[in-house]
Amino acid sequence: MIVYYAIAVLIIGLDQLTKWLVVKHMELGEQIPLLDPYLGLLSHRNRGAAWGMLEGKMWLFYIVTVVVIVAILYFFHTEGKKDRLLGVSLMLLLGGAVGNFIDRLWRKEVVDFVDVLIPVIRYDFPIFNVADAALTIAVILILLHVLLDEKKKKKNEVS
Repeated sequence: MIVYYAIAVLIIGLDQLTKWLVVKHMELGEQIPLLDPYLGLLSHRNRGAAWGMLEGKMWLFYIVTVVVIVAILYFFHTEGKKDRLLGVSLMLLLGGAVGNFIDRLWRKEVVDFVDVLIPVIRYDFPIFNVADAALTIAVILILLHVLLDEKKKKKNEVS
């Protein structure tokens, strides 16, 4: 079980370290091209949720995040420990949620810095951070878990 929590701690640590580096070494709005023009660092702040939605509603984020963290922990201890994929997914979710929660508590905003341009469709993806990436990967893995679980249930019904 400690290995699962280590995943969440690793995400939180990596998230906070990268955000600290951006705040310490980059001016707000400063850009550093990595794979120009497709990938770069852009020092950005977000006072809302994904894509800047609900900007300035910190009290709502505090309440929702605490509820989500409690739900993740409950679900991990009731279901996640039984299935490796689900357990890892929930700890990625926990790490991402806590990483952004720390920003909201201490900075009153979330530090974002990964800037991706998808040239095929000419789409400048919203700027994100390590916590956001962990949340996205977690959701994809949870969906994969659900699909695999459904397939397994159908196979068992046929047998």
